[in-house]
Amino acid sequence: MTGFFTSLLLNVNSSENVTHHAADTLANAAEHGGEAAAQHSPEFPNLVEILNHYFHTGFTQFLFDYRIVVYSVVVAVFLSLLAYAAYRKRSLIPGPAQNLMEWIVDVLSNMVVSILGEQGRRFVPFIGTLFIYIFCMNLLGLIPGMFSSTSKLNTTLALAICVFLYVQFTGLRNFGILGYIHHLAGSPKSVVEWCLVPLNLPLHIIGELAKPVSLSLRLFGNISGEDMLLAIFATLGVTILSFIPVPVGLPLHLPFIFLAMLTSFVQALVFSLLATIYFSLMTHHEEENH
Repeated sequence: MTGFFTSLLLNVNSSENVTHHAADTLANAAEHGGEAAAQHSPEFPNLVEILNHYFHTGFTQFLFDYRIVVYSVVVAVFLSLLAYAAYRKRSLIPGPAQNLMEWIVDVLSNMVVSILGEQGRRFVPFIGTLFIYIFCMNLLGLIPGMFSSTSKLNTTLALAICVFLYVQFTGLRNFGILGYIHHLAGSPKSVVEWCLVPLNLPLHIIGELAKPVSLSLRLFGNISGEDMLLAIFATLGVTILSFIPVPVGLPLHLPFIFLAMLTSFVQALVFSLLATIYFSLMTHHEEENH
């Protein structure tokens, strides 16, 4: 059913536009040095795009221009309502929703504590929210008519910057300003280590600045790659049956949906685990030296 609806959605919105879009892309690529080809990567049409295509108004254009933010807010509102519903009906004998929420919190808490120790419990709300939010945004793009905000660099870079700022704040709070600089210098103790400070300090600074870049690019690249793969195979399924006047195609992309569900979970987990490890570098420094 999912493959049928996805193929139908792709065909209704894009069948007559695929050829024109490809021709326009090639023409613009020749004119603008390939910039248009980069801007028109294959992806499923979402509801906002469809509304803007058929009912082109100022409001639909606004939604289309800010569709990344719109779908990010949709996920945030959904998770907030889900959490509120589970919290409002909490009891000593939990129901299914409360059981699910408590299980998710317990699993995420154990994961963070196993890396950071007991002192890491204060990071569970941030890292747990980060994992759930990213995972749900990843999955949203697999629903016909929806869109994964994490398939765009804007979202992943914003999330990575939040992690970066919180990690640096944690380091400053734990070490103090001088201790933080000492940490960036490689925590030198011997004369030889102090002599290497002019080399270690800029390397550590570059390493810290590279963390949000690697976090954002990894998540963005994998999720956008998933969406492109699904769209390409769905388009191929429609093209195969193009000689038959039916608004459907072969669901060639269906097997890859299950793979995309797995990679959506893995990418959210990797992002959260790396954030946890970055916190550990700013909290376990004294224990490691000891």
